[in-house]
This record gives sequence, C-alpha cells and structure tokens, in this order.
Amino acid sequence: MKKLVIYGSKKLKGELTVQGSKNASLPILIATILTKGENILKRCPNLNDTINTCKILTILGCKTKRQENSLIVDTTNLYGNEISKHLMSTMRSSIIFLGALLARCKEAIVYLPGGCDIGTRPINFHISALKQMGIQVKKTGEKLHCKVKGEKIKGANIFLSFPSVGTTENIILAAVTAEGTTNIFNAAIEPEIEDLCNYLKKCGAKIKVTKNNKNSISIEGVEKLNPCTYKIMPDRIVAATIFSAVAATKGEVLLKSIKPIHLNHTLKILNEMGCLIKTYDDDNIFLKIKKPLKAVKEIKTMPHPGFPTDLQPIIMALSCFAKGTTIFIETIFENRFRHVPELEKFGAIIKVKNRICVTKGIANLHSANVCATDLRGGAALIVAAMGAHGISKICNLPYIDRGYEKIEEQFFKLGANIFRK
Repeated sequence: MKKLVIYGSKKLKGELTVQGSKNASLPILIATILTKGENILKRCPNLNDTINTCKILTILGCKTKRQENSLIVDTTNLYGNEISKHLMSTMRSSIIFLGALLARCKEAIVYLPGGCDIGTRPINFHISALKQMGIQVKKTGEKLHCKVKGEKIKGANIFLSFPSVGTTENIILAAVTAEGTTNIFNAAIEPEIEDLCNYLKKCGAKIKVTKNNKNSISIEGVEKLNPCTYKIMPDRIVAATIFSAVAATKGEVLLKSIKPIHLNHTLKILNEMGCLIKTYDDDNIFLKIKKPLKAVKEIKTMPHPGFPTDLQPIIMALSCFAKGTTIFIETIFENRFRHVPELEKFGAIIKVKNRICVTKGIANLHSANVCATDLRGGAALIVAAMGAHGISKICNLPYIDRGYEKIEEQFFKLGANIFRK
C-alpha cells in the first residue's frame, strides 16, 4: 500500500491554481442525467469520487471521457435506473442519483450510501421529501425502490427540519422537470448548491435561491433541460487546506481562481491567527506568515453560512502550532474527531469530550507515522506533517484521493519535499 512521505518543516512558497470543487462536481455530474446529449464540465477534478460517479453513469448507459481538466458526459442513451450496492457504498453523494433517476426514468433502485465514517447520515430526510412530491418509496433493508405516481413528479412545499445538503440537492434534481413549483424552506445554501443551481439554469431550469433568516429555494418545473458547457467552481476546502499547510510552515502562497467570498470564515480565522491576507482581482488570494501563530478561542461548526464541518479537522491541525488554547465544538457529525489520535502521534496536545475538543498549541511537532481515518482527517494529517520536524509517513491514501487531485504534486509545486511511495 502506497504512502505519502513528507519531509516536514520546509517553508512552502509559490503560487497555485485551485482545483475544481469535489462537492460541486459530484451533484453536477449526476445532474447531467436530466439532459439528453453531451455536457462539457470544465475544471472537473480527477478524483476517486468523480471516477466512481463516472462508473455509475457508464453502467446506467452514459458515456464519459476526460480531456485534460474537463469531463465530457453524454447522457443520450441512458437506459438503466438501478445502482448496485457496491457502487453506492463508495461515496455518500451517490444517494443524489435518486432524484435525478426519478426525474428521468420515473423509477429508481438504489442502496444506502457509503463514504467516510464520520457520523450518521439519516436517509429519512430524503424519503420524506420525495414522498411529498408524489413518489412511492419502498425500503427493504438497505435497498430503496422508488416510483413516480402518475406521469410526472409533483411540485410541493417542503420544509426541512435541518438544512441537509444532500436532501436539498435531491429535491432540486427531482423538481426541475416536475409538474408545478417546488419550494424548499430551510434549504441548504452552500456555494456548491448554488453552483449546481447555476449549472441547471444554464441547461434551462427555472430556479431562484433566496438567502435570509429562512433560506429557501424555489424551482418551477420545465418540460426539458438541454446539455451545456459549464465551468465548475473552485474547491474552497482544498484552498483552505493549502493555506493551513503554508501557515504551518511559516511560508507564503498566492492561490489563483478562488473566490474570497467562499472562504469568509477561513480567512477570518487565519487572520486572527496572525496570517497576512490580501485579495487581488476578485479571485486571487495571497497569504503570508509574518509572526508566530496565536490560537483562536473557539470554533463551532454550523450549517452554511457558519463554519463548515469539513474544515474542522484541517484548522484543528493548524491550531496545534498556535500559541494558546482553541475550543472546537462539532455540531454536524458526532464522529468527526477520529483524526485526533493520529494528530497526537505528532506530539499535539488535544483533549476530547463528546463533541468538544480542546487543543493547546506548542512550539514544535515531531514527525510520525499515521493513517488517514477519513477524507478531511487525512488532509489534517498532511497539514501537521508539513509543519512537523522530521520525516512523516501517511497511509490510507484512498481517503485523501477522494477529494484532493494529486495532492503531492500540488504541494511539490510549493517546494514541499513530499512523495508518494
């Protein structure tokens, strides 16, 4: 099994163009099912999750082809409506195929999704929403067999008790060609969901996103959608990971093709920790460390526009280098501190109780041999290894490869001594 070998304590310096977003590319790839023809998705990252999504599309009868950083998806001859348990288990976003297949085929057979073991992902939100749209749902163990009552999915007013990203995406995909209007109240409004909506609107969908105290999305059903060429948004989590690794090594970096508005919370925290941050031309961000890092008092994960749970492990790794104490409160996933024992192998001082974690920064971490426990936890280990003294090795790379495109090449461009062996 291959490992990442990192020679730590090497100051990172240079510039990078940020890869396309994993969390935006997957639902957009799935949304191509709603069109009949060839879609060209630019800046689509080449990741384990996008590869697995393409495998599912191929089994359903679609054709996929990669050209440099673009992915071409031809959905003209889609004929299948069932996804195997094995393929569903490869990633949690596979459940979003449900809404798209129901809209295109009027019937879908899928299984409960997989992905990283960071906590429960209730399927009841999805089932409840689909039932409100006139869809029959039969659950047998891990198998879901869904059918559209009548000729078309029916628009509905749906209130989500929690702004679930996956449920919001599933409703949108089911609603864009439904009969009538669908309103989602307390909807998830992450930038990646807005990117999905922008792609669908370019295909001919009628969608309106309203941001206020009760975020909502309104979808007026149309007869059909047309394929298009679309450029996927940059990955804000990857950008934050790079910034954190640079900060841990006391370096500097210019990140290109990244929207500062997508990183509001991250940039605020990095600034409080002592990073110098400047933005250029609306989509370039410069970061430099001019003084020792200091701890931020408290970080609490919340649904967007709050601090994202995906960034919690990564910023936690950086906090281990910052003078002072930081309290992390995890409100989204109950099992999102699995990376803590691995960080402690670097000499990090961390205490965990239930969903609260406290870090005490120290001057230097030492090298360690560690294993990624999940995607973002794996990224946190890279941040720690970059700033630590000595040679570190990280195993379980398939987790990291789910969200980071050739991560060692990206950091190598910044001068890191990092190799995959």
